[in-house]
Order: sequence, then C-alpha cells, then structure tokens
Amino acid sequence: MPNYWLMKSEPEAYSIDDLKRDKVSLWDGVRNYQARNFMRDAMKKGDGVFFYHSNAEPSGIAGIAEVVREGYPEPSALNPKHAYYDTESRKNKPVWYTVDIKFVEKFKQLVPLETLRKTKALEQMPLLQRGQRLSVQPVGAKEWKVILGLAAAL
Repeated sequence: MPNYWLMKSEPEAYSIDDLKRDKVSLWDGVRNYQARNFMRDAMKKGDGVFFYHSNAEPSGIAGIAEVVREGYPEPSALNPKHAYYDTESRKNKPVWYTVDIKFVEKFKQLVPLETLRKTKALEQMPLLQRGQRLSVQPVGAKEWKVILGLAAAL
C-alpha cells in the first residue's frame, strides 16, 4: 500500500504546470532535516504526492504527483555554482537528499487552504497544525481520500 505526502512549492519557483511540462522532476532545495528524512528514508516509489502551491493567493493543493525515484543525494547541494550548494555536503557523505516525482494530474481548480481548514475530517492533518511549516509532510490515507473528494467537487 502506498504512502501519501504533501510537497510544497511556491508557484513562481516551480508550479504544477512546470511539473506537467517537465513530466518528471527532482525535488531539490529542501533544507529542513525532518523533511529531508522523509525523502531519504520514508518516501517510496509509487507513493502519492499532493502538489501544494504555498505563499500564493490562494495557497492550496494544485494536483497530484507520484514518487518515481526514491531518496538519493541531492546533486545541487554538491555543485558550488548552484543556489542550493552546501559546503557541508560531500559526495561520500551527503547531507541533503531528494526524490524524483512525476506529474499525474492537475486539479480542475486548486483546493484552497481555507477549504482544507473548514473540512472537519482534515483537522488532524499536519498541514493544518499551528506552526507546521515543513515543505514535505505525510498525509494519511483517509485525508488523501477526503481531499480527492474535495477536488472532484470543485
């Protein structure tokens, strides 16, 4: 049985439309250890991903992706010319990891954060907890189904 995730991106930086165009992309630039650990240790090929547009008007879930390559050292952390370069990361001892995801579906309409907040069945979802800022976070199977229902109803 697959696991489910939510991955945040600012649409100006990388949007669901960018992923649709690219078909497959690595998820780089994550610089939080807990989010890194999810990608390195827990995300598996075939897992479902909600693609969340953050810092947008409105913010919300834009569509679905799927993990197609499990955690591996993030190449940009090793490249001194890249914005995500990290002097602590080494080829033989990487600090940061990434996964590859592929485009599955763009929702007809974004499922806004406000709609998620107003949905009682989602009240325990990590995204909706006070102070939760992780760019990669788990989504429960029941939450996944509820959100798919919300997206279909919009």
